Amino acid sequence: MRDIAQDQARLREFIEAHPRLFVLTGAGCSTDSGIPDYRDANGGWKRPQPVTYQAFMAEQTTRQRYWARSLVGWRRFGRALPNATHHALARLEQQGRVTALLTQNVDGLHQAAGHRQVIDLHGRLNEVRCMNCAVHLPRDTFQQALVELNPDWAMLDAGDAPDGDADLDGRDFSSFAVPPCPHCGGILKPDVVFFGENVPRDRVDAAITSLNDADAMLVVGSSLMVFSGYRFAAAAARDGKPIAAVNMGKTRADPLLSLKIEQSCAEVLAFLS
Repeated sequence: MRDIAQDQARLREFIEAHPRLFVLTGAGCSTDSGIPDYRDANGGWKRPQPVTYQAFMAEQTTRQRYWARSLVGWRRFGRALPNATHHALARLEQQGRVTALLTQNVDGLHQAAGHRQVIDLHGRLNEVRCMNCAVHLPRDTFQQALVELNPDWAMLDAGDAPDGDADLDGRDFSSFAVPPCPHCGGILKPDVVFFGENVPRDRVDAAITSLNDADAMLVVGSSLMVFSGYRFAAAAARDGKPIAAVNMGKTRADPLLSLKIEQSCAEVLAFLS
């Protein structure tokens, strides 16, 4: 492994040479906050792939399984705090060096660290949306409804999984009660983009506008294996914008990178704090 001071110097040089950065972040930013990531060093899945939009909407059993696991996982996920990586990137924005930060994460920790110009590409888990009438509910409010209907499940503990999920494999979810929308009785879904679901166009357009305003791109804690994030690296490369990445392991954009640093995000970005 390279010397951390050398990698910090290389990243500092990149940032100083490109004062208007478009920043894209992924799960590697939040692992130090106790939120597990999805992929290994080779970009492969560490666990079964997340639930798809199609399965969630079509199958009551899928919704029961999802919300049972979420009931348990939310207790810790909802209390997660920003770590040194989030604070370092907020400091970079305060220095006027960031056109926007586009995050693939759904935890809101960049905003909690004080970052202002954040585009939540995949939405946020702290809200629940009705798929029929589009009403939004705070996730904490929905958590209370889940607990009231399923008090025995509220006593369970389990290992953390990515994005507020919990490892409850082997359990029977058939008795788990999922509250309907209190306004119309429709299906309630986390206000996040599931696999198989399209990212809202306005978020993509806002990100492209910010990328166009930047003179370089910085990727932090993302393998970019999902196309919704990779497309921005591809667009930057097409426009001739240099791309730097801080990520432990392979990224889909490796052939496009001007600088690749395989170190802890927090350690490499420490000079910004």
